[in-house]
Amino acid sequence: MKSTGQSIFTGPARAPHRSLFHALGVGRTDLDRPLIGIANSYNELIPGHIHLNSLAQQAKYGVYQAGGIPLEFNVIGVCDGIAMNHEGMSYSLVSRENVADSVEIMVKAHALDGLVFITNCDKIVPGMVMAAARLDIPAVVVSGGPMLAGDFQGSKVSLSQVFEGLGRYLKGDLTAEELDELEESACPTCGSCAGLFTANSMSCVCEALGLSLPGDAATPAPYSARLILARRSGAAAVEVARQDWGIRRFITPASVRNALAVDAALGCSTNTVLHVMAIAKEAEVELSLDTFNEVADKTPNLVKLSPSGLHHMEDLYRAGGVMGVCKRLAEADLVDGSAPTVAGVDLAAQYNAAVIRDDEVIRPLDRPHGKTGGLAILFGNLAPGGAVVKESAVVPQMLVHEGPALVFDDEASLMKAIEADKVKPGCVVVVRYVGPKGGPGMPEMLTPTSAIAGAGLGDSVALITDGRFSGASRGASIGHVAPEAYDGGTIALVQDGDIISVDIPKRTLTLEVAEEEIARRRMAWQRPAREYSGVLRRYVASVTGADTGAVLDGGTSAS
Repeated sequence: MKSTGQSIFTGPARAPHRSLFHALGVGRTDLDRPLIGIANSYNELIPGHIHLNSLAQQAKYGVYQAGGIPLEFNVIGVCDGIAMNHEGMSYSLVSRENVADSVEIMVKAHALDGLVFITNCDKIVPGMVMAAARLDIPAVVVSGGPMLAGDFQGSKVSLSQVFEGLGRYLKGDLTAEELDELEESACPTCGSCAGLFTANSMSCVCEALGLSLPGDAATPAPYSARLILARRSGAAAVEVARQDWGIRRFITPASVRNALAVDAALGCSTNTVLHVMAIAKEAEVELSLDTFNEVADKTPNLVKLSPSGLHHMEDLYRAGGVMGVCKRLAEADLVDGSAPTVAGVDLAAQYNAAVIRDDEVIRPLDRPHGKTGGLAILFGNLAPGGAVVKESAVVPQMLVHEGPALVFDDEASLMKAIEADKVKPGCVVVVRYVGPKGGPGMPEMLTPTSAIAGAGLGDSVALITDGRFSGASRGASIGHVAPEAYDGGTIALVQDGDIISVDIPKRTLTLEVAEEEIARRRMAWQRPAREYSGVLRRYVASVTGADTGAVLDGGTSAS
């Protein structure tokens, strides 16, 4: 093993370093062991993180039993659900870069040989993996796992139903007492929210990339099996470090396509586009938005979990998990089984060992929910740089839609319009100046999308934005429009009443306005004045567009 840690232990000049490690309780006989950082995102603010200390403890046992020295440190995390629909949402995507930078700093400052990521939730998972890819350090990902679904009036529910409950309440379909009951029922355990939202989507992506052990994505948070997984993952991290398998061994063009195939088969969150693009950039793997469409066009949608369907992550676990989905895809040569994994075997060995226990949860190839994958990238004069929609969560009648624009320059104005019943069937709602720079931080808009769905408008209203959506969103919600309004993208030029055409099967998004008129509006357009301070000011100055993963300019490859 090419040990980084030994460089701070060897020779008389390193006596001060050894002395400091003695202060940590590390004995002289332990100093020949690899240093394995336990990057733990535990905190008491996020339900998906409240239990992570118990997993970190097990991972540390695994590291020590396998011959390593476990050294735990923490990173921040943002709960998108709590940050939703107020200024806090501007800090969510920003936190991904903070997590990545924090991990890089801790690794380099302390000469760590490898990492175990104890993680969960939307930005923490990709932030950690981005750092490892930037450094090409050996690493194993351990998810905190999904929470169990709740029960409301005899039906399984999760957080998305609470957000949609607002729309039902405003429409009069839900009483205040029922909304209270729903609120208290939807999140019954620790863990990431129970549907296939962004947190669980990213855990599925990591398992498909070979960065975590089989079962890591879907094993529910309260299950004791997760403790065993964490301990085995700690041991795996030591072996990966001993073999000097940097994470770029696992993040390759082939494994990224595997992840995109699993993403398509599952119908993952639109946010995976941002995060996979960012991870690929850090790993120096070339990836374009066209690749998402290319893979999705070949990959059937085999699974429908909430918010697209009635099943939840616990059902995917029972049915066979991510490896069960890979096993299905392998039947049609839609995944590359030769891709290596942190378990020390190839992906084929993992999915061949999987057992598919429910053909309704993981459908066979001849009976998919859809012939193409869950996500689609749309292009057109309204989105020259692309836009993203979760096709698997769109009702059939909204796959092709044309209607007049109803334009808002912020989310709060849209919510007021929904509450005042000003959003009518057939329209195309446009929310702009909420992209990476304009938001800033590209805020998620689960509140308005859920309110639209809850008000019964999900089958008649499309929503287009340069911001992004929670993985819990459903319907014709089209986000990540690039270039964003703040950069003068066409979305900044849309006016109330303009006709917008959406054709998801043809992958097009069109503003039906003459090019001459668009050019005239562009000449008259002025960027709105915005004043930011602190981290947001620095972020806006360096963040790139959604079409490149909203990464920070120049923020890749520390090697």
